[in-house]
Amino acid sequence: MGYTKEQLLARLQELQIDFTKHEHPVVLTVEAQAKHVGHLNGALSKNLFLKDKKHRFYVVSAMAKTNVDLKVLSQRLGLGKGGLRMAPEEALGEVLQVPLGCVTPFALVNESARCVSLLLDQGFKTQECCFFHPLSNDTTIALNARGLDKFLSSLGKQPVYVDLEANPPVGKDQPPDLASLVPSDAIAIPGQPDKAAPSQVSDMNHAPVNNKSTGVSAKAVKPSTDVRKEKLSNAVSLSNSFADPEKYVEDFIERTSSLVLSEITEENVKQYGEKLGEVISNTIRKKLATELKSTATMFKNTAYSEGFSAGTRQQPKRL
Repeated sequence: MGYTKEQLLARLQELQIDFTKHEHPVVLTVEAQAKHVGHLNGALSKNLFLKDKKHRFYVVSAMAKTNVDLKVLSQRLGLGKGGLRMAPEEALGEVLQVPLGCVTPFALVNESARCVSLLLDQGFKTQECCFFHPLSNDTTIALNARGLDKFLSSLGKQPVYVDLEANPPVGKDQPPDLASLVPSDAIAIPGQPDKAAPSQVSDMNHAPVNNKSTGVSAKAVKPSTDVRKEKLSNAVSLSNSFADPEKYVEDFIERTSSLVLSEITEENVKQYGEKLGEVISNTIRKKLATELKSTATMFKNTAYSEGFSAGTRQQPKRL
């Protein structure tokens, strides 16, 4: 189990770090958070959890108004233009141990995140206070850069502030200026391939998806239940889903049908009898709730990443 919000706040108090706490309804975007704390004197933050092709992870924490181009950042790290992408949803739980919408520098408090590289916006150092979620997006805490530095130092991490809007040339005689920030160790995530992602995966894949499969056919009755369930857990290709809504709906219906078929087994019939329908209904409700939340997050993250790249001066493209 990772740190809870209460444990994190207790640790900040033990370190004698000054902060103020603001509780509010759960928020998933910077814009929603701004409705509750934007009127206060401080800088809102936007945070991305990223990975490279060698399964090394990064948290990029920037001021809301900072314009960050992920392709440029990738080059500055020496990873090439397409070297960075959104980390898969599984990594949130396995590495940062936080739910969706709760990525902040504070997630590095967990031992599982010891190899995650943190890039902080240099703009934070000029702010009277900065706003972050303390591992839970129903609360915002405000503290200054000195307090954040003290917290990171207590973890044995040297705070690194970067001009995230810079675009220095990278070439033979001009090495990547942020190459030293690439983690030395990869982190293996259960169920994730050890090899780099296939080259055909779209660079627009900024959402937590599994690229193994594009769906499960309802006609595929030969594979075992475990195989069907594994395929069901694989998300539809993000780019294809956005580009062809009809195909996405068709795939979603097929996965639903496959889920029903996977639950109608001789063992389940014997175990649940007349209650099998209720059991299947609850299973579908649970599985599809996760699926739909993941899909909604895909849309949110893609729109957010577009805005993250373009800054506040340009609205995200409609998908």
